[in-house]
Amino acid sequence: MLKQVHLYIKGDVIGIGFRAWTKIQTKINNVNGWVRNVYTKPEVFGPGGGVEAVFQGDEENVNKMIEQVKDGPPVSRVTDVEIMWQDAKEIIEGFEIRK
Repeated sequence: MLKQVHLYIKGDVIGIGFRAWTKIQTKINNVNGWVRNVYTKPEVFGPGGGVEAVFQGDEENVNKMIEQVKDGPPVSRVTDVEIMWQDAKEIIEGFEIRK
């Protein structure tokens, strides 16, 4: 069954390749969606910004991605991940890094 999750990823996650690392992990875990840096929501991420992502796929694979994002790549420091499960309004094909 298709599951979708929307994440706000906080910490030292900008300027260290977090989005590219995420794209690689989604290919390994067979998950679709998108990821982007966000600088315009200081009430969510703080003054330094953060990363926003949507993952869509099989529930087991989406849960694996959530756990991997909580750790992040070795050069990152993830301090918090807000997890919001959503109903998929459309099927997302592939994975993109958004600007």
